[in-house]
Amino acid sequence: MQSLAKISDVLSKDDLNALRQKSDLKAAATLVWNWGLIVAAFAIAIVWPNPFTILLGILILGGRQLGLGIINHDCAHHAFFKSKAVDEFVGHWIVGAPMNISLAAYRAYHLKHHQHAGTPEDPDIIFVKNYPVPAESLRRKFVRDLTGQTGYRDTLRKIRSFKLSRNWPWLAFHVLLLGTLTLAGAPWAYLMWWAAEIFVYPAIVRLRQIGEHGTALDRTSRDARLNTGTTLAPFWQRVFVAPNNVNFHLEHHLFAHIPPYNLRKLHTLLAARGYYEGVDCLSRDYFDVIRRAVRKDDAGAMVAAE
Repeated sequence: MQSLAKISDVLSKDDLNALRQKSDLKAAATLVWNWGLIVAAFAIAIVWPNPFTILLGILILGGRQLGLGIINHDCAHHAFFKSKAVDEFVGHWIVGAPMNISLAAYRAYHLKHHQHAGTPEDPDIIFVKNYPVPAESLRRKFVRDLTGQTGYRDTLRKIRSFKLSRNWPWLAFHVLLLGTLTLAGAPWAYLMWWAAEIFVYPAIVRLRQIGEHGTALDRTSRDARLNTGTTLAPFWQRVFVAPNNVNFHLEHHLFAHIPPYNLRKLHTLLAARGYYEGVDCLSRDYFDVIRRAVRKDDAGAMVAAE
């Protein structure tokens, strides 16, 4: 492999200082966009109730459930609002509670991932260590996700570990959601949230994990271009499976404190200045991610089967 450009060769201190600037307006817009899509997902199914709108709403909800988790992740890095106190509040209450995520607990876990990426101590390595996998193995994984087996398992785990003193924000969210939908005359729509979390969300999370580290060229390397990937997702994929610039994961690993709404700008600068030259670390879209996740000797068989 040819000698790779160093980050210091392509980005100046002024570039980094500009990229690190947080914007309360952009953070608020991101938050409103995510919750707006959640409201819209319920609204289209309630106003025009039919199988298509209900299914569409469920698909949107699955993507936005991940979206809430990603904002929680950004707040854990204190890379969202200018104020750390606002990040703490938003991360714990506005986006963490609906997904039953403790901001403090997630931060303690996730920072280990950044600290140990490219080493056996990475706590997330278990999710991607076997990729690429045989085509049939990948198919079975997504079948388990999309038939609810993974989501049912995870939901049972949440219920069995439930403690009112710890998980009451999650319970309060569900009471509020059900109450709101009941007042809207559509208590049945509450089931859409659970349908999304059980049948859609696990598959989206798996696809995200594969795109971030499952397609990596060398997970044992400390170079982010080799142990992490970025996916150049089109708009519709960013709506359904890659919210809030989560697809720019390589860039996030380079500079974890750059706000998510600046990651696209960082990627554009790095690409224009040759940082990715000589290394195949960028997937064209999430279909490309799936192709990369399959062992080369099985890729043809998978295409033929489809």
